[in-house]
Amino acid sequence: MTATRSNEAKRRSDIQISDRNNATPAESSSSTARSVAEDAALSRPQPVYKVYKRRWFGLFQLILLNIVVSWDWLSYASVANTAATFYQTTPTIINWLSTAFLFAFLVATPFTLYALHKSGPRLSIIIASILILLGNWIRYGGTRSSPPRFGVTMFGQILIGLAQPFVLSAPTRYSDLWFSDRGRVSATAIASLANPFGGALGQLISPLFVNSPSDIPDMILYIAIISSVATVPSFFIPSKPLSPVSPSSNYTYLPIITQVSTLVRQPVFWLLCTPFAVYVGFFNSFSSLLTQILTPYGFSETQGGIAGAVLIVVGLVTAAITSPLIDRSKRYLSLIKTFAPVIGLCYLVFIWAPPSSTIVYAYVVCAILGAASFSLVPVALEWLVEATWPVGPEVGSCFCWAGGQALGGVFIIISSALEDSAGSPPGNLQKALIFQAVIAVAVVPMLFCLGVVGKEVRTRRLEVDKGARIERVTANEEITVQSC
Repeated sequence: MTATRSNEAKRRSDIQISDRNNATPAESSSSTARSVAEDAALSRPQPVYKVYKRRWFGLFQLILLNIVVSWDWLSYASVANTAATFYQTTPTIINWLSTAFLFAFLVATPFTLYALHKSGPRLSIIIASILILLGNWIRYGGTRSSPPRFGVTMFGQILIGLAQPFVLSAPTRYSDLWFSDRGRVSATAIASLANPFGGALGQLISPLFVNSPSDIPDMILYIAIISSVATVPSFFIPSKPLSPVSPSSNYTYLPIITQVSTLVRQPVFWLLCTPFAVYVGFFNSFSSLLTQILTPYGFSETQGGIAGAVLIVVGLVTAAITSPLIDRSKRYLSLIKTFAPVIGLCYLVFIWAPPSSTIVYAYVVCAILGAASFSLVPVALEWLVEATWPVGPEVGSCFCWAGGQALGGVFIIISSALEDSAGSPPGNLQKALIFQAVIAVAVVPMLFCLGVVGKEVRTRRLEVDKGARIERVTANEEITVQSC
């Protein structure tokens, strides 16, 4: 390699000597300076980019934590009526366990953003593990007091809710740090979608633990043990790779305030973040209330739990198929504009699912809704990173997920308020389903404005990874990328 560089430098030198014999003094001086710069570039050691096998250990831990934190969230939702009897309250009050969990996300988001920006995913994962550990055992303590103390259970639930942003917002930052452009979408998909998979476990398994109100403490104990075991590996994951995995992962981001200021001034961020937050919010609300949507029409809690599991499991399988294909094709925008109308249509046709008297109708719509929703999440998050780079991947992710969790809490409150206690049948949530469908369809056009409204959208991070040079970065992170 050294001999090759030496021969190349000698060849350039011979050519430049010949050129200088026929050049003016000014041209000769310019040519000499350029020659010196090129020779320096040839002799400078080139960075070595390498992906490490240990990246899978940290990714596996992110998956575990996202599963247990979401299972904790929906542990009461699928047995809301039985839990209401246990705590001697109403299902509406039980719904506040899910709602408070979602609002806790907002409180922890600034701290999540700081942790991911300053110390990377490892600190974020450790903080989440501690909060999950404490929250689960405090919840269990609330079930074992006599009488059961709902306030203690709520406090434990809020602690777990504070843990969620630290693991749900981490996948884009983790994939940016540990994976090259050939695997980022898949890594983000696996870690992000583990969260709703945990929700599926909560919907499906929790009812199996509970046959009567007296079984609630045992259910919370089993979940606490599983969650505790899942937190242990967090303290052993590496903080970062030994060397950068790609050119873009070697970039040093500007201060977090500057990045946030840059992000919120970009129209493309709002065009994507708003529908993303709405769909995440409705997914959270829909998952939390699915059993209560179906049971007034004669369906059982177990059938409601199965519908929730179908929603999530089919979505996971579909995302497992589509994510590697997206990693290869990079056709982010066209896929976003394909999945969004399907999601809006599913919320629309589900209005007629509960009165249909056939659970198969609900299962089919849930399956299609899950497939479209789960496929959209990693594509949207990764495309947002590409479109807003060099704003850090954790910044857009935190804002999108925070918006989704906040709207999820708001939608649960609104849907509960729209319960028709005097309707036929009593307690149905048809008005809530209509509200859900109208908003879900209304935001679809925003996604079709992507690439049309505002400045030209470029996938700058991909360009840098393919060899483009960063020519200039202003104080506001306006970046100029020069293709090679």
